[in-house]
Formats: sequence, structure tokens, C-alpha cells
Amino acid sequence: MTEPTHHEPHGESLGTRLNWLRAAVLGANDGIVSTAGLVVGVAGATSDRGTLLTAGLAGLLAGSMSMAAGEYVSVSTQRDSEMAALATEKRELREQPEAELDELTDLLEERGLSRDVAREAAVQLTERDALRAHARVELGINPDELANPWHAAGASCLAFTVGALLPLLAIVLPPSSARLWVTVVSVLVALTFTGWWSARLGDAPAGRAMGRNVGGGALAMGVTYAAGSLLGAAGV
Repeated sequence: MTEPTHHEPHGESLGTRLNWLRAAVLGANDGIVSTAGLVVGVAGATSDRGTLLTAGLAGLLAGSMSMAAGEYVSVSTQRDSEMAALATEKRELREQPEAELDELTDLLEERGLSRDVAREAAVQLTERDALRAHARVELGINPDELANPWHAAGASCLAFTVGALLPLLAIVLPPSSARLWVTVVSVLVALTFTGWWSARLGDAPAGRAMGRNVGGGALAMGVTYAAGSLLGAAGV
């Protein structure tokens, strides 16, 4: 009888993919909430479709560019730190190989291997690729998967834009009598989904995550609509 094949993803690539997916969900969520708050706030002051479109589009562009720039700076800093750590490790391997071999042995022993097995594994890993071994075991870095700031910036910009399009379209497409409620309902449904998906990615309780998402979005729209209404009534 053939044994069932066990397929289970392992490795840092899976974690990297999950991190990117989680960042995409959070970026889309930011786009939904910030743009919804903006257009609902403006809707509290005016019902003019052109004004709403201009405000929503400006918010979408400003938010997506801000997200992209922030992510680029953040990930560039991370990449610089990773490369600096790898350069330091490369120098130490060149200048004091025996001390680095002892260090790798100690690290492997701390992970549960016996001293003899840890030493043998350290020797084999060093002979195969010393820098890669230390990068993975000591630094927790995969040299083949260093953070890419351009990828991060592009993904954040795209995710924010996709999220922001929902409230933007919802506020300008329906007739004026229905656009506010269409926007609010659409946004709350979308936030329910992104809350559920983010909880699923993090193996967290879905109900709590969805409640936080929906509550935060509702609060943001309520506050901005109240502010817009007050400004509109004051003729500002």
C-alpha cells in the first residue's frame, strides 16, 4: 500500500510570501479607511460630484505615493542593515575562521544538537558555504532573499490604490441621494473582509479582527462626516 504523500510548505520563502500578503491586505485596508474618511468628510460639506471626485482622487494619489515612499525608505534601511551585517560577517570569517566555526558550533548546539553533532554540522556547513551558514543561523538572514525596497514600494502603492478605489467609486457613481449610504455600507463590508483575511493570515480570532476593522472605519467616517458637516454649515 502506498504511503500518503505529505506536502507541507516549509522555509523562509513561505514566511516571506505571507508577510507580503499581510502587507498587501493592510495596505488595502489603509486605502479604504483613509479615502473613505476623506470623501465622507467632504460629502458632509458638499454634494457636488466634481468636488468629491477631486478630493477622493487627490487622497488616493497622495496616500499611494506616501505609502510607496514610506515603504521604500523603511525597506531600504532594512536592506542596508542586512548588507552591513553580511559584510561584517564576511570580514570576521576571513580574519578569524576558527572563532567563527566555534561560534557556529555553539549556535547549533543551542538549537538542540549534541556537541559532537553540532561540530560536525558546523564543519560541513562552513565547507559548503560559510557566509550563508552564518547568515542563516547567526543572523537569521537569507542572502538570496534580501528585502527589495522597489518591490515593497510598488506593492504598497498598488495595495493602497486598490483599497482606495472602492470608496472613491462608491461616492461618485451613485445618485446624490444614495451615495453616502452606498459608500458607508460598501466600506464596512470591505473592512469586514480585510479584517477576516488579516486574522486568517495571522491565525487570530476573526470576529475580534473584523470588529476592530469595522469599528475603526465607522469611527473615522463618523468623525470626518461630522467635521465636514460643521464646516459646510459654517460656510467654510
